This record gives sequence, C-alpha cells and structure tokens, in this order.
Amino acid sequence: YTILSKVHSDRNVYPSAGVLFVHVLEREYFKGEFPPYPKPGEISNDPITFNTNLMGYPDRPGWLRYIQRTPYSDGVLYGSPTVENVGKPTIIEITAYNRRTFETARHNLIINIMSAEVDFPLPYQAEFFIRNMNVEEMLASEVLGDFLGAVKNVWQPERLNAINITSALDRGGRVPLPINDMKEGVYVMVGADVPFSSCLREVENPQNQLRCSQEMEPVITCDKKFRTQFHIDWCKISLVDNTKQVSTFQEVIRGEGILPDGGEYKPPSDTLKSRDYYSDFLITLAVPSAIALVLFLILAYIMCCRREGVEKRNMQTPDIQLVHHSAIQKSTKELRDMSKNREIAWPLSTLPVFHPVTGEIVPPLHPDSYDNTSMPLMQTQQ
Repeated sequence: YTILSKVHSDRNVYPSAGVLFVHVLEREYFKGEFPPYPKPGEISNDPITFNTNLMGYPDRPGWLRYIQRTPYSDGVLYGSPTVENVGKPTIIEITAYNRRTFETARHNLIINIMSAEVDFPLPYQAEFFIRNMNVEEMLASEVLGDFLGAVKNVWQPERLNAINITSALDRGGRVPLPINDMKEGVYVMVGADVPFSSCLREVENPQNQLRCSQEMEPVITCDKKFRTQFHIDWCKISLVDNTKQVSTFQEVIRGEGILPDGGEYKPPSDTLKSRDYYSDFLITLAVPSAIALVLFLILAYIMCCRREGVEKRNMQTPDIQLVHHSAIQKSTKELRDMSKNREIAWPLSTLPVFHPVTGEIVPPLHPDSYDNTSMPLMQTQQ
C-alpha cells in the first residue's frame, strides 16, 4: 500500500477559562479520507486511532488530556483551560491512523481560550467521586447534563458549571477487575456561586466522619437523588470555599545583591619560605630505626651468647634420667635395625595372638630351626 497523508482544514474552537472543555474526534469525519473511498451509503469500519500533540512539541499542554478506549471508538480531548492561557491560541495537531491500510490524515485544532463573562473559577467548588462511571462515559453531553441537573437540584445555585473531570487512574487508582463490568471511577469538579447546601455539609458531621473512618457508607439525605444513575462516594467528596482561603504568600525582601564588605583581599605571597626538614627526618626515620636496632641486638645476644651447651646440661641432669633417656635411644635404634633386616623373625609382640576368624588363641609361628624361646624380646639394658 502507498502511505499518504492528507491535511484537512483547520478547526477553531473557543472555550472559556475555568470551564470544562470537551472536543470529540469523530471517526466518521476521517473515514472518507482513507482509500478505498466508500460509496454513498456504504459503511466502513476500519480501526482508527488518533495522536494529539501541541504544534512543535511531542505532547499536549498540561491542562489538556486525551482518551480513546478502542480503535473503534471516538477520541476525546478534554480539560479545563487556565486563565494564564487567555488570548493565546493553542494549536493542537491531530493525526488519524488507519490501522488497516496504514494511511494517515491530519488537521489542526486551534483552541482560542476566552475569558469568561463572569468571574471564574466560581468561589464554591465541590468535587464528587462517581464510582460507576468511566471518564469517556462521563464526558458524554447527556450524561454530564444529567449529573449537573442532579447537583443543581441539591445545591440550588444560580450559576453552576463543570470545572474539570479526572479519571481515578490519574489520581493513583487501580485498574478495575474485568468482573461484573466494573468501572474505574471518575472525579467531577463543579463550581457554583452560592454557599454549599445543608445536604452537602452533612458529610462534615462527626457521625459521618466516624463512619468514613470505619469504611462505612455515611448517611446522606440527598443521596437518593443521585443513586438512580450515579453512585457517589460521599467519603471522598471535597468542598472548597475560596472566599475563606487565606493567602499564604509572603513577600520576598530582596537585597541589593552585593555581599557585605569583608575588607581588602590579600592574596598569598608568590615566594615560599625555606623549610628545614631535618627534624621531620629524625622523627619519621631515625628514631624508629634506632629502636629496631636495639631490639635486634638484644635478641641476638639472647639467642647466640646465652647458649649453655650439652655438657653443662648433662651435669645438671640427674643420672637416672640420663639412663632412661639412653635406654630409649637404644631401643629405638634396635627397632630400626630390625625393620631393615627382613630375614630376622618378628618380635613376639608383633605377631597375632588370636585367630582372625575363630578367635582362638594361636601360638606364634616361627621356623622350626629358630628357637624363639631362647631369644629375648629385647636385650638386657645396663
């Protein structure tokens, strides 16, 4: 297939600052731009996805979000413009991709943010958490209109506007399990020009606060006006009264930008003074070497000059101890000589006494020509 890119004419929209802005990217608007072109009355259901970004940047402005669940559903741009962007046109590049033919189509959406006729944002703001809705379902005009109608019946304001809508997933919520068609939940912030009604104030009662801390549903008298279509989590409702907000801005006292005078700077001298390292040499090398030499001489005197000799040792040793020592040496020498001469019969002490199988006592076996009775085990020692 040949990949083509078609550019449509620009669209201009004029949202108001502080009021919810919703723009639907309809798939039907782009279907006729992808070949093969459908004939009149023919239905084309190619998968189409959208990519949106601020012109010259890879992403959208911070206040603008985009959502599209499947390639067979429409995309939605939504958000709440800020007052800082009033009078500055925001150009959003919208690129549509046909996932079957890989064709693309593009056009620009020019968002001209206007200042509201009345003071926005409205001073009294309430944020509701709706558990049985997804964000794209809540952005539908008829669903959002039904919710604002229910809030208006409870609040009774003169002016009521939706300020912002946020998915619970953007607030750190978890993706719901695919059981019983569970929803992810959505936060809806609305603003009004009158104080909160007594029904909305019921969530601040100590009894309801205690029930919320125990993960129990609080008792709200006006909940039945929402329950038919919207399941409100009253423990997560937030009421903000901007008329009582105390400004915490502290004026920053700026100095002259000049450091305090610390005197005239005196750089170090270019010439270095000579230094005597003789004392450092004595402390580092000479003293440890002298101590080591003295210890070496003492050890040499003890090891070499204090030897007593064999004669002096024998003179100081008792005679009986010398006899025993001599006997042990002679016996050792005899055993060594006997081991060298294999023809001499073994001593009786080394022959088996018991039969290895029967266990009977057996006499030592010697040749008949060898008189073992007359040969002593060991010579008499004097």
